[in-house]
Amino acid sequence: MTEPAYPLATSSWDEKEYAAINRVVASGFFSMGREVVEFERRFAEYVGAPHAIMSNSGSSANLLFVAALRYHSRYRLSPGDEVIVPAVSWSTTYSPLAQYGLKLKFVDIDLDTLNLDLGQLEAAITGRTRAILAVNLLGNPNDFARIEALIGGRDIVLLEDNCESLGARFDGRQAGTFGLAGSYSAFFSHHISTMEGGITVTPDEELHHIMLSLRAHGWTRNLPKHNRVTGTKGDDPFEESFRFVLPGYNLRPLEMSGAIGQEQIGKLPMIVAKRRENAALFRQVMADFPGLRIQRETGESSWFGFSMIIDPATGVSRRDLVATLDRRGIESRPVVAGNFAKNEVVRRYMDHEIHGDLANATLVDRNGLFIGNHHYPLDRQMELLRAAMSDVF
Repeated sequence: MTEPAYPLATSSWDEKEYAAINRVVASGFFSMGREVVEFERRFAEYVGAPHAIMSNSGSSANLLFVAALRYHSRYRLSPGDEVIVPAVSWSTTYSPLAQYGLKLKFVDIDLDTLNLDLGQLEAAITGRTRAILAVNLLGNPNDFARIEALIGGRDIVLLEDNCESLGARFDGRQAGTFGLAGSYSAFFSHHISTMEGGITVTPDEELHHIMLSLRAHGWTRNLPKHNRVTGTKGDDPFEESFRFVLPGYNLRPLEMSGAIGQEQIGKLPMIVAKRRENAALFRQVMADFPGLRIQRETGESSWFGFSMIIDPATGVSRRDLVATLDRRGIESRPVVAGNFAKNEVVRRYMDHEIHGDLANATLVDRNGLFIGNHHYPLDRQMELLRAAMSDVF
């Protein structure tokens, strides 16, 4: 199979990551251990969060904080509680909420930022709203100053799905750290890759301890002696080894993923800087094609990819644009999952509500796509893109 001239995703690994893998192989210890703990420490330090917990995927990172909120003493979310979500995101933004019996309220997105439409969000908040799950889409952080102002003093928990936006910043602060919990993904196509992997951060010690237990079977083994789940653990390690206190999972990452992550997090400042440089080139190219709307940066995006939404007035179909990109060797995909509320799975949710008509999410679903961004210069790829756009427009 021929490699595309402009792929959607590429690896940022070099000899350092392979040396990290070999270090784990030589150790003979492969399940979650010291390498994972060290990655968690470095990740928390990078994003400026008190606590980070690694799991086996970004989807699991979301599941962990939703599950943990069922058991939290102060911020507990119970079946039927209303959680506001944007209509455009990935399936595992929504699935954990539905699996825990929470009511999803779908709100439209802003056509420029591709994040929550803050006017629609304000109108959607009611006395029944218990949480807002803000998704930072394609590297772009939400306007958290406005979201926090909308929440005001109400008893509403702010959560973040930041799986696509590692390294993004708003008001000088890392995206993913504005809520009670934030999730990140280290899948192959994301900013850093640990093969598979996810990270959840939180400033809340109790939430962290609950997640430590839920990540590994719901047992106490990985909890500190003095913890916010059981109080104080017993002194007999034999008795504590199989003591189960929460209905947990096995979401543990492998030591290889933790070792690779240590090398990847060291490269992250370079990766984000290069992606931002490429974004400047992309905006220069797209300035010549006003029939395509591109994402407007909020704060400092880490530019996961480059989105394009075709203005219906141009008469150009997405099918034709995708075909032209394909001919030029440019890979493309829909904007995340498009308007997720249209999917059949939503009918299986215990409870959900659609606020308004989701007109922007529908337009993105029908006329939107995105192409890749990388950790290396894209001058040649941008010329390919310019040629493809000229073919179509």
